[in-house]
Amino acid sequence: MTTHTTRMLILGSGPAGLTAAIYGARAGMKPILVQGIQPGGQLMTTTDVENYPGFADVIQGPWLMEQMQKQAEHVGTRLMYDTVVEVDVSQRPFRLIGDGGDVYEGDTLVIATGAQAKWLGLDSEEALKGKGVSACATCDGFFYRGKKVAVIGGGNTAVEEALYLTNHSPDVTIIHRRDHFRAEKILQERLFAHKGVTVLWNKEVAEFVDGGGTAGLVALQLRDTVTGELSRLDVDGGFVAIGHHPATELFRGHIALDEDHYITVETGTTKTNVPGVFACGDVMDKHYRQAVTAAGSGCMAALDAERFLAEQDFKLAEAAE
Repeated sequence: MTTHTTRMLILGSGPAGLTAAIYGARAGMKPILVQGIQPGGQLMTTTDVENYPGFADVIQGPWLMEQMQKQAEHVGTRLMYDTVVEVDVSQRPFRLIGDGGDVYEGDTLVIATGAQAKWLGLDSEEALKGKGVSACATCDGFFYRGKKVAVIGGGNTAVEEALYLTNHSPDVTIIHRRDHFRAEKILQERLFAHKGVTVLWNKEVAEFVDGGGTAGLVALQLRDTVTGELSRLDVDGGFVAIGHHPATELFRGHIALDEDHYITVETGTTKTNVPGVFACGDVMDKHYRQAVTAAGSGCMAALDAERFLAEQDFKLAEAAE
């Protein structure tokens, strides 16, 4: 077992965590970043990225994360390949314990553990991810301009995704396994008023149909949840919109979370209810969930951490005098 100490400890290695590391290192805080279960975050499973500023051509998600990682290391970040299994934020320095027994201590802690989209769990869904099946209309809707798409779900996420897709597609179908939505009333009214959206009630996806070769997704096989009858819906794209899981299990009971288990932060900042602990990226953002907004909040977290340490150092110096 080894104990690693730093002025700024970062948990999570997606755009938020790596941006926090870049800013923290440039501020002289010599950050340690513990990468977690999925180094690079969700962009490691994303192929074409067309909406990250600064690139005229389509880039690949893994390549973008590789560049961010190299930049973070270049300016002085220590990257640790470990999975944290225990946390203690009851006192400073904050303490994380890896599954191999290594201990990580930080005067500040930046949580950037992200959130994972919920999936239906079908084998055909897994096989066609990135080949017509997506969990982010904002990310991938642009690729379906003029094509027929379907959204699976019945909550706010599904209705918002369907409405967003009408900007690109003239034919949007929303599939829900019940006979009513859980989404907010105002969103439902907007959806029902839109002529480009069709709703299929009491239907669930039994299979995502592969066209073979390079065709990718060509249809959805639907099952009626009342009668069990099977039907087919031809589509070019299928968007699973049944919510997200923020990766906050480690922090339950330690840091304030909202009703959906996202970390609660002070409005306009990345400050949690624990002084010196900051949260950025999808772990605290249930609304936008974009790489660029995650990176922006990572910058905010590093600046918040730097200012927190400066205030603490000033107080200590004042007390010593």
